[in-house]
Amino acid sequence: MKIIKLKSSDIKIQINKIRRRQEKDLNVIEKKVDNILREVRLRGDKSLFELSRKFDNFELTKKNIRIDQAQINNSSMFLSSNIKSSIKKSIKRVKNYQKKKLPKSHRYKDEFGNILGWNVNPINRIGIYVPGGTASYPSSLIMTATLAKVAGSKELVVSTPPGTQGINPAILFTADQLGIKEVLQVGGAQAIAALAYGTDSVKSVDKVVGPGNIFVATAKKQVFGKVDIDMIAGPSEVLIIADTNANPEYVAADLIAQAEHDVQASAICLTTSVKLAKSISTQIKKQSSSLKRRDIINASIKQNGTIFVLKNLDDCINFSNAFAPEHLEIFVKQSSQVENKILNAGSIFVGENSGEAFGDYIAGPSHVLPTAGSATFSSPLSALDFVKYSSYTKISKLGVKSLGQDVILLAKEEGLDGHANSIALRLEKGKKND
Repeated sequence: MKIIKLKSSDIKIQINKIRRRQEKDLNVIEKKVDNILREVRLRGDKSLFELSRKFDNFELTKKNIRIDQAQINNSSMFLSSNIKSSIKKSIKRVKNYQKKKLPKSHRYKDEFGNILGWNVNPINRIGIYVPGGTASYPSSLIMTATLAKVAGSKELVVSTPPGTQGINPAILFTADQLGIKEVLQVGGAQAIAALAYGTDSVKSVDKVVGPGNIFVATAKKQVFGKVDIDMIAGPSEVLIIADTNANPEYVAADLIAQAEHDVQASAICLTTSVKLAKSISTQIKKQSSSLKRRDIINASIKQNGTIFVLKNLDDCINFSNAFAPEHLEIFVKQSSQVENKILNAGSIFVGENSGEAFGDYIAGPSHVLPTAGSATFSSPLSALDFVKYSSYTKISKLGVKSLGQDVILLAKEEGLDGHANSIALRLEKGKKND
């Protein structure tokens, strides 16, 4: 793994290099996705089935597009009792965490007797994309669907790529545990198109959530406005701040855990110790050699993995805040001196026991997080993302008298006489009734 000594003055330059490396020329991909979305929007099922044959080598039909309920119900037969217990525990922990974040409707009276407030209601129908490809992710379903259930969303539909061995039973079991009845075996941009626009076989949704490859992410970006989406997620990333007290085995293991997602993932460590940096690099070689996905890990580390040696912890903090990582691990002796200065991060893990993988599966917060520096302005997916607010206003008679003239003046200033007149009528009627 590359070890680079970094001056304070070069931090922003290095971060810009990393972000530029992550950027892609999306022109070709956007054109392809545009064509897919248009085809599904105009030709519905026919296009959906053709695209499934073309991209997934799968004969999709009206009969098999939706997984049979009996298959969902029987999925538990193909899983060990241990993995079923772990899935249930994860769902329970995520539910408990998200319930604490859920907002409530509210009313209050102002000084004029006007009743103001807001109504909170769930978004009704949610489309959840669960990626396939080099790995299958029941955890993605837990970290999205559970949130929607807590928020009160009534209809959840899952779409996941078809496979020669069928859908992963762990995904189906998770769906069953969450009471999800609709599971579609459709992948890629065409799945996002079907969820957004609807076809004869797929009822359109109000919001699409869940991670996916560049085609899925681009499709979500393109359908935003027709439906809501969670975020445009890029390759996964971890940033670890480690001082001389950090365990190099743990640091290396967590960098590897991130790198094994895909070759585009970024695994970065910041430290003040050259000795620790060398130990971490040695550990990465040692640990990765025996892992199944070592080819992906090695390619990711070679392309995007770096250990930066900085002058002090303040430089590490400045780097982290400017980088705004998806995952931030803080492995320093006086952790409070660092964590209290962190401004931008998707999810923060403090202390050597807090491996980021806990966040991926069972800690409680969702693992759907802002990437590519977007933690400077966005937040992790939560139950808040599955509710919507309606503002509430009930103006009293005193409110008309006290605020009406201000509305008239502001409306006339904007040249909107109709607005002014609508309030003037109420003021006049109020005077007559006094």
